[in-house]
Amino acid sequence: MTASDSARVPGPRVVSVGAGRMGRGIAIAFAYAGHRVSLVDLRERSDEAWRKLHEEALAEVESSLGGLASLGVLARDQVAGIVARIDVVRAVDAPRALSAAELVFEGVPETLQAKREAFEHINAHCRDDAILTSTTSSILVTQIAEFVKRPERFLNIHWLNPAYVIPVVELSYHAGTDPAVLARAKALMEEIGKLPVVCGPTPGYIVPRLQALVMNEAARMIEEGAATAEEIDKATRFGLGLRFAALGVVEFIDFGGSDILHHASREMSASIDANRYKAPAILDKMMSEGRLGLKTGSGFYDYAGRDVGAYRSDVLLRTLGMLKHAGLWRPPATATQD
Repeated sequence: MTASDSARVPGPRVVSVGAGRMGRGIAIAFAYAGHRVSLVDLRERSDEAWRKLHEEALAEVESSLGGLASLGVLARDQVAGIVARIDVVRAVDAPRALSAAELVFEGVPETLQAKREAFEHINAHCRDDAILTSTTSSILVTQIAEFVKRPERFLNIHWLNPAYVIPVVELSYHAGTDPAVLARAKALMEEIGKLPVVCGPTPGYIVPRLQALVMNEAARMIEEGAATAEEIDKATRFGLGLRFAALGVVEFIDFGGSDILHHASREMSASIDANRYKAPAILDKMMSEGRLGLKTGSGFYDYAGRDVGAYRSDVLLRTLGMLKHAGLWRPPATATQD
């Protein structure tokens, strides 16, 4: 992120197919890290339409980087050099760009037909050793793999918006994905400062699946009159969100004890909705086996041989760090109130 405009980090030739919002965000992420990126538009357009798209794409890239510069996270004079690493490519020149790519991101509209047509182009022109990915947020990797000439070199890579800011990228593989390809994809993401997480061919990946439950429940609470939008947002930013920024969701279960979640689920299942709040079978099994988390030495994680005191101190330090970041930590009172 601090590389000079004239320098380029060695790495793959990257192509992002689809010049919309996601493609532009991916292009920024790689260009920011020093890579040259081709942002490829596969749609046949008139000269006038192409000029408009070209100008809009680069203007959005420059505006996004300018926004970061205005917040002081990069120097204003670095923006032009980062933008210069991005080549917006017209459909007629797509074969040239694709033939040079080691890593290809497909980001066309979310329909199977659009994906099929995009991979027809990609299959026809990409190298046999290229890693091919789809950025789809809604279509399973197993469905799109059927469109790929070498499915062993294919996986989904789902970016969270804005793609050039949020560190987590979700890598979803299918049964035929070569483990070496998955490992290489993870390494490439890490090289540009991303934090890859891996899941199988599951609807919603990890983050969207979890956040959909939270967002739907928040909307229901407003619908029921349980709380206002403002109160829910305050609670989630500085209660739920702050704690889950210090502890992962599963780590949080173990830290408090899976028995607490089990009992809370039972009560809310009875009083709110039997299906929405029913505890999964894995919690019942852990309860019967006495694997309640940190307090019993095992839960979703194994704490055997771990310095529990040091771990608890680390969790407290993480939480305090989040409180201080939010401006919510207060020093102790220096005088006793009467």
